[in-house]
Amino acid sequence: MSNCRFLYHNGVVLEAPPVTTFLESHTGAYTTTRTINSVTSFLFWERHMKRLTSSICILLDSKPEFLFSSESSSSRFLMNQSIHESSIYDLVNGSMNKAMNSVVVKERESIYGEELAVTVLVSGNVEKLNRLGDQERKVVDFLDVWLHIGGYSPCPLGVRENAASLALVGRGRDVAAAKYSDWVRLRKPLEKFRPLSTTELLLSNDGDHLLEGCITNFFVVCRKKSSDNLYGGSLSEFEVQTAPITDGVLPGVIRNVVIDVCLSKGIPYRERAPSWSERELWEEAFITSSLRIVQHVGTIKVPVDSLEALACTKPEEIQWKEKKFEEGPGMITELIQRGIMERGIEEGFLLKNL
Repeated sequence: MSNCRFLYHNGVVLEAPPVTTFLESHTGAYTTTRTINSVTSFLFWERHMKRLTSSICILLDSKPEFLFSSESSSSRFLMNQSIHESSIYDLVNGSMNKAMNSVVVKERESIYGEELAVTVLVSGNVEKLNRLGDQERKVVDFLDVWLHIGGYSPCPLGVRENAASLALVGRGRDVAAAKYSDWVRLRKPLEKFRPLSTTELLLSNDGDHLLEGCITNFFVVCRKKSSDNLYGGSLSEFEVQTAPITDGVLPGVIRNVVIDVCLSKGIPYRERAPSWSERELWEEAFITSSLRIVQHVGTIKVPVDSLEALACTKPEEIQWKEKKFEEGPGMITELIQRGIMERGIEEGFLLKNL
């Protein structure tokens, strides 16, 4: 099933392009998750639906052109209208139930031993919106649901060889609190600055405070200045740092779970954008996403010159400063990994409940 993909829309299952190509060609709010336990449950499904609803509300209020294919006067009419989470939940679950019956039941043998990666895209239908004119309208009446489904083979957590390599190449994004498909297209110019073998591209507005990755949230485990030996004492000798939402980062589903895990396990954390100038205090770093869950970081690269200089420099001429971490995930990263998977099992949403 890894090489098989399906696109489900309006009751029809079609062969699908790669998910990035799909998102580039469709406007809307989206979320991506995957199944666990041999395609029996969705990982943090309820959290994804809440974030998806939030993204739709943010786009309706501030950037309707990111939800609809064009900024029409009709789409402007829908600004500031409330939308209930239950409405999106019912809309998506109805489509997902039909898609799972069409895909999973028919492809059960093909997906044996794998999981499914599922991207839910909710887009505004301008034709429906314009056709009804001034009639009484509800937001959900003009929303379409697209489901991109494909096989996924998760990488084992904590394997030394699976370390991420990060590079700072651009500024934070617009409307960062919402997850929308136009960002897939808008971030493409950053790719020309990607060093070889780099896993993820980082964003920063000042070149020092690291906000997030293009498709991940970013964390560091920072040694407190008063402590010389992080692992020789208590958990109070360090803190987990990640940029706050108010700095302009996506409220990632796994990001929020990391915070929950830190609270439950007594791991100090602070919502503060990690500062490159304090990198000597960084003992560990990791990135999070709904497919990777947690991936430990091996190296971080930051351009020697300013971010502005990148635009005037040929990619092959860029010089980098580098921060390296110990091989393999650190003790705190592993503790958080285990906590997330424990919560994933607790909060798993059974497919049969769709």
